[in-house]
Amino acid sequence: MSRRASRADQRRGSVLNADNALQAMGHKQELKRNFSMISMLGLAFAILNSWTALSASLSLALPSGGSTSVIWGLVTAGICNLCLAVSLAEMLSAYPTAGGQYHFVAMIAWKRSVPILSWITGWINVAGWIALVASGGLLGSQLIVGLIALFHTDYVAQPWHQFLIYICYNVIAFSINAFGTRLLPLITEGAFFWSITGFVVISITLLACSHGHYNTGTFVYGNFINETGWPDGIAWLLGLLQGGLGLTGFDAVAHMVEEIPDPTKEGPKIMIYCVLVGLFTGFIFLTVLLLVAGDIDDAISSSAGPVLQIFYDATGSLAGSTCLLLFPLVCLLFATITIMTTSSRMTYAFARDGGLPWSRFFAKVHPKLDLPLNALYLTTGLTIIFGCIFLGSSSAFNAIISASVVALGVSYAIPPAVHCLRGRNRLPEDRWFKLPPVLGWAANLIGISYAILTTVLFVFPPELPVTGSNMNYCIVAFFIVLVIATLTWFFEGKGKYAGPKIDAAALQSGEVMGMAPDAAYYDDSKHVVDGEQGMKKD
Repeated sequence: MSRRASRADQRRGSVLNADNALQAMGHKQELKRNFSMISMLGLAFAILNSWTALSASLSLALPSGGSTSVIWGLVTAGICNLCLAVSLAEMLSAYPTAGGQYHFVAMIAWKRSVPILSWITGWINVAGWIALVASGGLLGSQLIVGLIALFHTDYVAQPWHQFLIYICYNVIAFSINAFGTRLLPLITEGAFFWSITGFVVISITLLACSHGHYNTGTFVYGNFINETGWPDGIAWLLGLLQGGLGLTGFDAVAHMVEEIPDPTKEGPKIMIYCVLVGLFTGFIFLTVLLLVAGDIDDAISSSAGPVLQIFYDATGSLAGSTCLLLFPLVCLLFATITIMTTSSRMTYAFARDGGLPWSRFFAKVHPKLDLPLNALYLTTGLTIIFGCIFLGSSSAFNAIISASVVALGVSYAIPPAVHCLRGRNRLPEDRWFKLPPVLGWAANLIGISYAILTTVLFVFPPELPVTGSNMNYCIVAFFIVLVIATLTWFFEGKGKYAGPKIDAAALQSGEVMGMAPDAAYYDDSKHVVDGEQGMKKD
């Protein structure tokens, strides 16, 4: 037998094992496993798109701590997000379903708390991904408006200008997701290589063009600026939002895990790799930008935006700056496409378990397009509505970015928090990825602490004094999500939603990964039949 045939057999075996595992957890395999490890890593990295997101969002951190916030804020956010990533990777290795965090919580929580904790986690996660879809279009529209301002100094940007560009980004992303599903693995692989190529080309070009005119190392790693009106310490912490944005979204692989072979192994690896690659490329790229930035005050105040102004100052050419800007602009389009893909899969998974109003409708997979089209409609429609906030507030950019980072951060922290409260002994011992006890406790606690801190900080207004236009409406958006989740719980969920569906026959025969045969299971009406959700009885 040839090596190629052997690899093909191994791949088919991995797919069959993954499908059987999913069926044992109560779900039919409806989505095709089209993604390889490279294409899925490309999707995850395209979503983080760290160097692009970090450069495009320089306006968040430069006034809130300057270079120290940009560089060391990224390192701080990177370490903390890595702790959250390894915490979730353990759970993904045990329970590889598209539900992700709300499914993990249901597996390890106390019996009576399973429905409400799973419900809240699912709603917060869905909202976070929709907000993250919005962030891709906003960053791209901001760069395009800045490019116009660079060519036409008398141009005055209006909110509706940026909003129309934002709509274009999302319409393109929807069209590719709806009608190019089979091409998505190729698109994500292309996104990965395009991003890495752009990172290398821009870095080398900026360093070569600025030769002999670099800022000092003290400036790059130690310059502090505070233009927010907040005390220095608070201002620096607010600058963490940039690093948080550049490294959030690593749970994408969890929501896409039903579309890769051998998910119990490949899923955790991809989740961790994408954070490490994002931290590495982000640190180098931000160092390069600050090294060639020239007068940082000019970059902060530029109508073209900090990153484009730095490109222009370094190259001295409008044409050169435009060519370099093409890389992040296309990267952000890739990001919007892949974030929308993941968001629709998360929405589909939650609806499949009965977590949304009209769940049967949103859980349908289109027979010809091979995707949850109704969930994609919902994601796109809410993304456009969510983006309308930009028309009424000059701080909408901060609000939407904050909303995505806060919501996803909370959804990352809930599963390890429950795991710690239960003594970190609720996961199956035979899972492929397992942290040593001391490292596991440390990673869980650091990640939880970071999520609590950023949840509080990122609802602060970006500057003082606070006005109606610069108010951070993240708190309003987050409050609305909680209100909707609460109301739907009482009208739709309470007494009906019991968490992710589990196949009773598979459970009784002990086939569900990480669950004892006497654990809880659910009938078709999603009511608990007997036992407890988890490995042990309370």
